[in-house]
Amino acid sequence: MTDFFSEALSKQDRTTFASGNDKIDLYFRDTVSQDVKRRYAACYILVESKTEKIAGFYTMSSIGIPLTEIPPELARKLPRYPTVPAVLIGWLGRDASFKGRNIGPRLLYDAISRIASSPVGAHAVFADAIDDAAEEFYRKHQFVSFNSRPQTLFLPMTTALGLLSG
Repeated sequence: MTDFFSEALSKQDRTTFASGNDKIDLYFRDTVSQDVKRRYAACYILVESKTEKIAGFYTMSSIGIPLTEIPPELARKLPRYPTVPAVLIGWLGRDASFKGRNIGPRLLYDAISRIASSPVGAHAVFADAIDDAAEEFYRKHQFVSFNSRPQTLFLPMTTALGLLSG
């Protein structure tokens, strides 16, 4: 039996989730279900098998980024379409009681796996870093920033798939 499993958010109790970031906690407790209901985002949770406690969550949405926003060294390799199809990881949070158990990378790799197995095309994964620590987390996983928006980061799917196999 694995320590954790991931599943789509449904009716799980989110009241005790505490990441240590008030914005993340408020969003997860009070807003995420409305985003899911309106189909603005899909939300997945990582659950500890033994306790059934939510260890973390992430949301994903479709996004199109103007080609002009992509770093030039990456943009020159892309078709000249006006936008680049991608998936946005809008929110990602780990319950503070799971600190030191690699929950952040597990959540990120779970998201990449879901994107890779989707029949919908996506050239890249984007992430909006909520703060400097989140930006550092994504950079550690080979995301690069946009020049115009340093806390919006970009990871080509080919690189993302390499993370899964490496």
